Amino acid sequence: MSAEELKAKTLEGFERMFNQGDLAYVDEVIDSTGTDHQEPLGTDFVVHLKEVITAMREAFPDLRFEVHEVLAEGDIVATRSTMTGTHRGRFMIGPLAALPPTGKQIAVPHMHFFRYKNGRVVDLWHVWDVTKLMRQLGVPAPDIKVGQAA
Repeated sequence: MSAEELKAKTLEGFERMFNQGDLAYVDEVIDSTGTDHQEPLGTDFVVHLKEVITAMREAFPDLRFEVHEVLAEGDIVATRSTMTGTHRGRFMIGPLAALPPTGKQIAVPHMHFFRYKNGRVVDLWHVWDVTKLMRQLGVPAPDIKVGQAA
C-alpha cells in the first residue's frame, strides 16, 4: 500500500474503532499475530484492543480521537492526536478502575506508531499523557519537573 493509503486506513481506524466503537473493524485491520508493544509478550492483540476500546467507550461514551497529524514512511504510520470525552462510567483500565464516574471532561494527548504488513497493523507503539488524564479527573498525580528525580 502507498503512504497515502496507509494514512487513510489509519484515520479510518480511529474513526471506526474508537469514535464509532466498531469492534468488527478491529478484525479487518489488526493482524491476529500482531504486537501491542505496551503489553506483555503473548498478549492477544485483537482481543486486547477490543477490550480497550470497550473499556474506553464505557468510561467515556462520547469518546473521540481527533488526529492532528499523520505521517507515513515505508510501512510505518505515526499520528499525534487528542482523546476527548466525558467521564460517565468506570474506566476499567489500570489504577483508575476504582474511580467512580466524575462527569468531568478530558482532553488527553496521544501518539501512535503503527507498522503495517499486507494492509494490516502488525505492530503498535503508543504513548499518552496518563498524568494529565489523572489530573483532569481529579486524581492526585505526581508533579515531576525537568531535572527532578521521580
